Amino acid sequence: MESTTKLNLNKIVPATSVTNNVVSSNPSENIFSKLVQTVKTESPFLYGTVLFSIALALVGIVGIIFDQRILLGVNVWVKPLKFALSSGIYVMTVGFLMTLYPYTKRKKKVLNNIVAFTMIVDVSIIFIQGARGVQSHYNISSPVDALMYATMGIFVGINVIIMLLFIIDTMRLKLKTTKSIQWAILIGWLVVFFGSWVGGQMISQLSHNVAVADGGAGLPLVNWSTVGGDLRIAHFFGLHGIQIIPLFAYWIGKKYQVSSRKQLLAVTLFGLMYAAWIGFTFYQAKQGMPLIGLQ
Repeated sequence: MESTTKLNLNKIVPATSVTNNVVSSNPSENIFSKLVQTVKTESPFLYGTVLFSIALALVGIVGIIFDQRILLGVNVWVKPLKFALSSGIYVMTVGFLMTLYPYTKRKKKVLNNIVAFTMIVDVSIIFIQGARGVQSHYNISSPVDALMYATMGIFVGINVIIMLLFIIDTMRLKLKTTKSIQWAILIGWLVVFFGSWVGGQMISQLSHNVAVADGGAGLPLVNWSTVGGDLRIAHFFGLHGIQIIPLFAYWIGKKYQVSSRKQLLAVTLFGLMYAAWIGFTFYQAKQGMPLIGLQ
């Protein structure tokens, strides 16, 4: 298959922007706005979930400004804000990628609804716990806290099962995109699955830090520990591989007029380097070493 800029755009953007397999040459076309429109049209429940996440993020920002309570060294609203943004990005990603799979409308609707519902419940619990000024993760200090934490764990597990479905289907089906982007999506899902496994490691030890207690000195906003190992780093990069790697494949196809084989090679090398970076941050954290030591 000959791979050109037009072909890649034709495959990745919504069909509404393509006429007779020719992509509009208007340089002002906003790919992001088309992505949003695709999710809004094809997956209204997921789109609504994204709006819900944005609304919660705004609540988190207001909380940071007006609520000065501190939990584990940071404002109680920092974690809810981060999870609202992360959840919104993930749901938007799933909503768009879903349109590339040759699923029936019924199957798409079922998967979309499951992802949306589980993410809404998960991020809502984090906000409730943040508002209460207590931990959402690893918190089993009371029956209510333990129930909320267990509920989050169950819903995360459901999403991991859906990730496995995407991995299997990306390998066995032909997606509505180029070969290089489909390959990037597969690598991305595999990386996300590993990132979820890292989350399981944190659950098993009821903490995210290694060699030091949770909390304490950390990098601005993300609060990754600067005095000990922090598994959240590998977890973060793992979960966002499903955005970063396919975007790299899209950029390669749009930027360079090269063959499909060369695009596949570039995506493979980038995917391996990205996976190696995650492996490094995981190993470093398990050794009790901070990514950036500021002692």
